[in-house]
Amino acid sequence: MTARVDRQGALASVLDRANLTRAEVGTRYPLFADPSDGRWTTTGRGSWTGGFWAGLLWLRARWTGAAEDRAAASSCTARLAPWADADTATRGLILWYGTALSGDDGEAAALRSRAARACLESWDPDLGVVPWGSALGGPRSLARVDGVPGMVQLLAAAGGHGVAAAGSHLHRHLDLGLGAGGAGGELLRPAWAFDEGAGWRPCADPPSGWSRGRAWLLLAVADALNRPEAADWRPRRLRTVAERLLAEGDVLAGPIVPPAEETRPEGPPDTSAAAITAVALLKLSRLGGPEAPEFSRRAGAVLDHLISAHVSDGGDRPAGMLLDGCYDVGRGTAVGHELIWGDFFLALGLAAVGGLVDVSEV
Repeated sequence: MTARVDRQGALASVLDRANLTRAEVGTRYPLFADPSDGRWTTTGRGSWTGGFWAGLLWLRARWTGAAEDRAAASSCTARLAPWADADTATRGLILWYGTALSGDDGEAAALRSRAARACLESWDPDLGVVPWGSALGGPRSLARVDGVPGMVQLLAAAGGHGVAAAGSHLHRHLDLGLGAGGAGGELLRPAWAFDEGAGWRPCADPPSGWSRGRAWLLLAVADALNRPEAADWRPRRLRTVAERLLAEGDVLAGPIVPPAEETRPEGPPDTSAAAITAVALLKLSRLGGPEAPEFSRRAGAVLDHLISAHVSDGGDRPAGMLLDGCYDVGRGTAVGHELIWGDFFLALGLAAVGGLVDVSEV
């Protein structure tokens, strides 16, 4: 059996799993599922992960072509509308990934446009970012790397000075997380808090070495480089940052599935970080250049490993679960579970290599 057939079968399994999930959760949103039986922990409003559930349903609709699946995806996306005006930088994760695969769905496009305008209104020119916000609790004036993917695309889509705001948002996070000078050294610092007196200071949570932090930032850089506005966003620096993230994380030659915290290699792995990284590599491979074949090869290797070693094949639990994801190792939350964003990025990667999706559109 060829690798392509294996990937197609795996995509079918993950998207069939999404259909079972839809029947289980109804109008609620899945967060993470118990690895022993596949039962989901859910939320009513979707939290920061709701867009990935909507995105997974849009992938299923594209795969099946069924009106029922398209209607389910459209309905799920419409229920995300309250997040458009919520005070949170995770609107990028929620409302970009929840709408980007919606094709000609007019309501989804209108929601994306509304969210784009609202995010631009939330951009703080003094801080240079759309702040993390208070909608999910905690202090508002934070800059976190998981507030970058999707947000850059939304800001750029807002028109007016949205492109400049998007570049500011991205590069301020790079300045903070990696150092304004761009030199290597310390591990990525994924979260920073702003104090009126002291300025920006690093936060202890999430910790340096958070593997999903590196994956999110690599994805955001790859996204920016694939956008038509890339020329306005210092593309040479972005390519240098991508090279640094790949090198410091040993992304092309190190463990395919990283530990959830790089400083604790004996700790639990995080397959969701691997799936995000695979999609980022596919996006980087589209840019061309001498490294493109290696980026594509490594992305395929990551996807194949996840399929063969971490996706359930049925039995006492549903088939198509991407297992061994880690939500939050520090708090002991879902440290070896199926995670909805892990499922989404695995399905997106498989759909991209199989020709179902142009990865640059997401």
